[in-house]
Amino acid sequence: MTAPSVVVLDYGSGNLRSAVRAVERAGADVTLTSDFDAALEADGLLVPGVGAYAACMEGLRAIKGERIIGRRLAGGRPVLGICVGMQILFERGIEHGVETAGCDEWPGLVERLQAPVVPHMGWNTVTAPEGTKLFEGIEQERFYFVHSYGVRDWTLVTNDRTAAPLVTWASHGDDRFVAAVENGPLWATQFHPEKSGDAGAALLRNWVRTL
Repeated sequence: MTAPSVVVLDYGSGNLRSAVRAVERAGADVTLTSDFDAALEADGLLVPGVGAYAACMEGLRAIKGERIIGRRLAGGRPVLGICVGMQILFERGIEHGVETAGCDEWPGLVERLQAPVVPHMGWNTVTAPEGTKLFEGIEQERFYFVHSYGVRDWTLVTNDRTAAPLVTWASHGDDRFVAAVENGPLWATQFHPEKSGDAGAALLRNWVRTL
């Protein structure tokens, strides 16, 4: 059986080699590239992201990455966003008073966490919803987070034609934020599965199995 093909999108953000190795270990044939056609045609696309929201969006737009994501999703082709690669899927982000437009695949605002200690760095549990495929078999595990911003108290209004996304939550201090989303072909995690040991490896295998 041929391994599914995955492109890790190279737009100048993140520890890309660790993501490549982690997805390879999950059973995929992985290419690190910014090539438009390769990213469009792969079985799966992984969108990493580390650093500032605005800088990530600037790098993404430089390679027409928002168009790649949009066209893949329009065709029902899987995309996985990680950390800031998840945040940029939302409508907009605010950092240091500067508002930046995101990919707008989901409505919602990425903003600074309201917790006594920021950044949120280290291992944390999550609360996964019923029916999750991303967290299948690892619902009680801990995952590695490092971030100062997130989507807080998110409510997505849907209609009869649109299935509600499966939202996984986590808390830092008294602040609750979105830890992961499963929404048709678009999945995303705020934490780093490639840094989350056996639990992260199992999560990536869960994603690769869907490709």
